[in-house]
Amino acid sequence: MPEIDSAAIGGWLGSAMWPFFRIGAFFLAAPIFGTQLVPARVRIVLAFLMTLAIAPNLPPMPVVDAVSVSAFVLTAQQILIGVAMGFSMQIFLQIFVVGGQIIAMHMGLGFASMVDPANGVTVTVLSQFHLMLITLLFVSMNGHLAMIEVLAASFYTLPVGFAFISKTALLDLAGHAGWMFTSALLLALPAVAALMIVNMSLGVVTRAAPQLNIFSIGFPSMLLLGLCIVWVTMIGYLPLFDRFTREALAMMTYLVGG
Repeated sequence: MPEIDSAAIGGWLGSAMWPFFRIGAFFLAAPIFGTQLVPARVRIVLAFLMTLAIAPNLPPMPVVDAVSVSAFVLTAQQILIGVAMGFSMQIFLQIFVVGGQIIAMHMGLGFASMVDPANGVTVTVLSQFHLMLITLLFVSMNGHLAMIEVLAASFYTLPVGFAFISKTALLDLAGHAGWMFTSALLLALPAVAALMIVNMSLGVVTRAAPQLNIFSIGFPSMLLLGLCIVWVTMIGYLPLFDRFTREALAMMTYLVGG
């Protein structure tokens, strides 16, 4: 009977477990897969199936003692790589959440909030509408498949070993939050500019006729006109969605040296 030692166990772990840690961490943090609507068991099964599908075609894995400090460090690195890749795409969806909140605050819908079932936080109704719309659009255009493609390619551009994401790429990922707020402002700018004109008009009316109760007139007017403005400005969402998607996928590829 062949003897099973720690080296043999390390070889088995290297062939399947190291990729599984990176893929599982990605599914934990990535949009669509990492939401609370997807049970943890489903994510584990998806990560396991994807590992089985791509493991035979991956580069050779390092042989590491399964019960050593090196194995622990290698596992932590794979988890951090997967989380970083998923987080870079999570920022992409938050652009539309932040943009919806900016518009909602200017049109008077800031008080109308609901619990986001995907992330478990409270957001405005308009942000939830944008998030649902963009999620459906992202899936319909196979954005989730593009994420999985970049994830599978990361095992070639950043092989499993003691190579990690560069310091420059990590700093750029931290600065990616600024890109999120800039893009959200760009998304909300047409609606905010239109709502500002409406506010200025209401201010002129108040100045010309102080006896009018501007609160009883202006609030429903802002809500109605705000909804119309949002409907009109939806025509410009598709080009921005395409641009933001390309930039997010480019950032995800840049993290792993692609």
